[in-house]
Amino acid sequence: MATTSLLLVNSPLSASSSPSPLVLRTIRSSQTQYSTRFQPRTRTTPIHLSIAGAQADDDVRRKEDIVIVGAGIAGLATAVSLHRLGVGSMVLEQAESLRTGGTSLTLFKNGWRVLDAIGVGNDLRTHFLEIQGMSIKSEDGTELRSFSFKDEDESQEVRAVERRILLETLANQLPPDAISFSSKLAKIERSESGETLLELMNGRRLSAKIVIGCDGIRSPIAKWMGFSEPQYAGHCAFRGLSFYPDGQPYEPKVNYIYGKGVRAGCVPVSPTKVYWFICFNSSAPGPKITDPSVLKKQARELVKNWPSQLLDIIDSSPDDTIIRTPLVDRWLWPSISPPAFVGKVVLVGDAWHPMTPNLGQGACCALEDSVVLARKLAGAIKTGSTTIEEAFRSYGSERWPRIFPLTVRANLTGSFLQWENPAVCSVRNNVIIPKVVRLGPMLEHTNFECEPL
Repeated sequence: MATTSLLLVNSPLSASSSPSPLVLRTIRSSQTQYSTRFQPRTRTTPIHLSIAGAQADDDVRRKEDIVIVGAGIAGLATAVSLHRLGVGSMVLEQAESLRTGGTSLTLFKNGWRVLDAIGVGNDLRTHFLEIQGMSIKSEDGTELRSFSFKDEDESQEVRAVERRILLETLANQLPPDAISFSSKLAKIERSESGETLLELMNGRRLSAKIVIGCDGIRSPIAKWMGFSEPQYAGHCAFRGLSFYPDGQPYEPKVNYIYGKGVRAGCVPVSPTKVYWFICFNSSAPGPKITDPSVLKKQARELVKNWPSQLLDIIDSSPDDTIIRTPLVDRWLWPSISPPAFVGKVVLVGDAWHPMTPNLGQGACCALEDSVVLARKLAGAIKTGSTTIEEAFRSYGSERWPRIFPLTVRANLTGSFLQWENPAVCSVRNNVIIPKVVRLGPMLEHTNFECEPL
């Protein structure tokens, strides 16, 4: 997702404000208690994703050391990270080919540092424009505030990236047979020997020493591990990718427009493409609509009286690039949420910590997860100095203090930007944004050190 917005004032978890006593106590205590409280759950009976009974070990047709479920950003980045560290894996993808649906996503400097670490950053940079700053406007087109990213942080790097190109670039770093397509998970269980048994919808059976769940927001593996379903945040988003064959006319900056219960944004992706989104309040996710012409009509109706530039961008979008999705997240509450792993099964990215896209950190955090996990897992495998479970526990303990505050902050940012009350919106647009908001503290969460693998 990339309905990125970077504004949060007086949030309990904002980098620019002091946490409330409750949140501060929660975070401090949880950082020290995570590794002791969050112990893997021991299951007395296997939990299935289907009703069918378990297969005996001798029925398993193929044994694998490491199986990664899901060939999205998290799955491919994890596979590439392990590959660069000399550890092989098999990636299972339920689709017949790479899932290139979705439009674009925003990567900040933390995401680019990971891509550089795994050796693909420079290849990707050749495809996408570097974004210089951002402009915030009201729905009548009045500019409320503008920022230059480099003025606030010379090391900042922001680019909108096409999901298709990112996935293809990552996949090209792997051996030809590393990804198994048309491999949808049907059942998962733990064997008495400690390995994990996977049965696919096509009837194939695998036995894996290690399973890494990168199977997205509605992860069956996360459900099997005891995680709750992601919660609807009260907003939905239209997204699209406009195409200008003769060249798009917009400056390389993020443009936000804030209305009452509706906000929109657009950002150039390349010399010919512009990514856009419209986020709107909705009491329920609503029915799934697959007709792209209907989606375009609905999106346009929401902003029909807004600046003509936005309408032109929507009109220039091929129908098949437009999608509508509900925004959801899962807060990893200490002492309540399960740990990131059970035995030798571990979660990465959206499968573990789905977050709303209001900070532009969903993909960035998935990339961070991938390199952190790969280093710890490869170290455990190669040196034997720690067990696999200890490596997974260390991964969860390191990542949770970063993920939990970002998830909460992203959610609160969305609520702030989706205000509907005209008086409150007036204060937001005429006081908070022009006079209170500072860009530097809002981008502190993009700091992430990552050495080359």
